[in-house]
Amino acid sequence: MSIDIDQFDERSSEELAELSNPEHALRFLYENRDRAWKAKEIARRTPVPENSIHPVLSRLEKQELVRHKAPYWALTTDLDRLRQAYDHHRVTRLFDDCYGDEDRDEWIEASEQAEE
Repeated sequence: MSIDIDQFDERSSEELAELSNPEHALRFLYENRDRAWKAKEIARRTPVPENSIHPVLSRLEKQELVRHKAPYWALTTDLDRLRQAYDHHRVTRLFDDCYGDEDRDEWIEASEQAEE
């Protein structure tokens, strides 16, 4: 499997080695954006387990990053939206790496204290 040169230049070795299932699915669909695919075929051509591919694709569809016409899946035509989602994901991972994962309970407590 290949990656585009921007991803190669912008990501660390750790990020490239630890892609999530949605990243694998999106990368595959991006690299093959001239076609629509059945979920089972996407799973077969990526590391995403077949029993996980439908939930992954459904979440991506809710985020408007993929399109679905049963039984086929394709990348969104809105590549700006895709780039924004990728940039947001990359920045979030960078902040998590620098400052640690966010603790929801800490956020709630801090917001309650701010209201007082």
